[in-house]
Amino acid sequence: MLDHCSISHKGGIVLWSRSFTPAAAQTAASSASPVNSLLREALIENRTAESKYEKDGYAVKWTFVNDLELIFVVAYQRILQLTYVDELLAALKALFVKLFEPFLATFVASLHAVSSGKLASNSSKGALANWNFVEAFGDWDNIFDKLLRGLESKAAKDRKSRPKQYIPNDLTPPSDDLSTIPSESAEVPTDEEQIARNVQALKNRLKGRGGRRRGLGKAESDSGRESHPGSDSEPQSKRKAKAKVGRKWGNEAPTESDMASLDYSYDSPSAAAANGHADISSLVDQTSLGTRTQEGLYEVKDWEFATNRDSSDDVISQALKSSNLAAKETAQSSSLGALGSLFARLTGSKVLTEADLKPVLEGMKQHLMKKNVARDIAEKICESVGETLVGKKVGGFQTTNAAVRQALSNSITRILTPKTSTDLLLSIRTKLSSPLPSSQQRLPYSITFVGVNGVGKSTNLSKVCFWLIQNGLRVLIAACDTFRSGAVEQLRVHVRNLSMLGVNGATDSKGRVELYEKGYGKDAASIAKEAITYARDNDFDVVLIDTAGRMQDNEPLMRALAKLVAINNPDKIIFVGEALVGNEAVDQLTKFDRALRDFSAASAGKERGIDGMLVTKWDTVDDKVGAALSMTYVTGQPIIFVGCGQTYTDLRQLRVSNVVQAILSD
Repeated sequence: MLDHCSISHKGGIVLWSRSFTPAAAQTAASSASPVNSLLREALIENRTAESKYEKDGYAVKWTFVNDLELIFVVAYQRILQLTYVDELLAALKALFVKLFEPFLATFVASLHAVSSGKLASNSSKGALANWNFVEAFGDWDNIFDKLLRGLESKAAKDRKSRPKQYIPNDLTPPSDDLSTIPSESAEVPTDEEQIARNVQALKNRLKGRGGRRRGLGKAESDSGRESHPGSDSEPQSKRKAKAKVGRKWGNEAPTESDMASLDYSYDSPSAAAANGHADISSLVDQTSLGTRTQEGLYEVKDWEFATNRDSSDDVISQALKSSNLAAKETAQSSSLGALGSLFARLTGSKVLTEADLKPVLEGMKQHLMKKNVARDIAEKICESVGETLVGKKVGGFQTTNAAVRQALSNSITRILTPKTSTDLLLSIRTKLSSPLPSSQQRLPYSITFVGVNGVGKSTNLSKVCFWLIQNGLRVLIAACDTFRSGAVEQLRVHVRNLSMLGVNGATDSKGRVELYEKGYGKDAASIAKEAITYARDNDFDVVLIDTAGRMQDNEPLMRALAKLVAINNPDKIIFVGEALVGNEAVDQLTKFDRALRDFSAASAGKERGIDGMLVTKWDTVDDKVGAALSMTYVTGQPIIFVGCGQTYTDLRQLRVSNVVQAILSD
């Protein structure tokens, strides 16, 4: 049976509702009800394409009447698998609108008048208070009861008299005529009769399968069938269980040397010999290696937009040039690209107005959204460009080209330009070289990597570690992901590989990187504190703290992460996000930053948020790099690195000019 049914306005006003059990009534009244969860998690976020929403053991289905702004919702226990819910929703919508459409139209019009401010505040409150839904829908309870009983009886009848073969349900929409509602007085077979028929049908089906197997056996040969003990023709009493045969590794038990040759888990001699130089060549991509400065510092390469593409300046120039050549405008319009054609109309000597720029800015917003820029941020950029160009007098090709190019570049550059330095190496060297009192021991520079599950925190932490080792720093990796299976072993493999790589081709850098781990199930904040103390006592320069992935909406896990931050006060908190997820990264980053600030301030009295970003899987998005623009916009913090491959050298720096070029390209 149903648990809850309701009819609401999209503005949140409940016109009618019915709960069928006391527990359902209590649940529906709470903020954790499945209907309220549906509104928060599906309808408000525009995830209305799903046919069914499930929450806490309930299944919720819904349908809309858009012209009257109505939502029809039915909730029931998921285990029941009710077959008539879709038909009930369709009939509810048809009957309710047919019976009360004039009343509903007047009600919606009054709501629009209130929201548009056409009524005074006192008048609007009185206008809404005068609507008596109980009186207006007085007959609806009886109609609904009759409809529900008829559909339940029809579903029961169909279920009990269902044929053996599957027959698709009639897809004809339900009639809105009350006389067509099925009656519950029809005679139906009893449950016992149906069960008996099902049992007999199952026996017949199994008998048919046995006959087919026997027929196949006869077709082969009687002697062949008899020679196979355990076949269908052999009596059950003569069958014997087959003995389980153990695996043999040879004539003798394996020796210690044999077992050592199979040990690839630790830094055993056999593992090192097996991996050897063949593995080193696969861990470093020579084409991705960074460069050495005159001071001997190792810098990772810059990410560069593909040189075979037209730059943004070329696109805009071509667009403006083609607009001045009226004879060639039709022939060249198809080759200008989406963005270039936007500026074809901005020619001639005139003062630009909002009316001139409105269609251009709308097209620009669509272009930015195609590049993975969040919608609200795209709107901000377009507003900035519009404010820059409105009132500007342009004349001729060069002036218009310069105005448009400068407005676009300035707006995007202002967002991408970080508020803090992106030179992480400079920050490390500054702390390590700053004077301290003789009685105080220097703490290492600590970096905490945070993010959601599966974005590549551990892998890209190892890339950063490689970069630090190449700059002559001693690094300690703290395994503070004590939850995910294999997290500690993964870091152990990275430490082994990084130890083999060395600095400038040398293979004696084992002392430059170590792993600090305490196993699984321990408190991550305590492990990080112990790791920093160990690094201080053993002259490590940098501590890289790996944390467990967690969803941004999981409050207990976010509190645990904030505890780690509050206790250890790392020098940098780097959020690791994916370039693939697009605008979802904005939601992740915003909630991570907000949760860290709130919970760290509550536990330590000092607010700490995200200090920078590392965007992974950058090589998969081509020129759709709008996630960088969105992530920088919401935090004002820089993107320190981007990951773009599977080797330790696949780490890149972002230059603002390169990102602008990619975003404005067609």
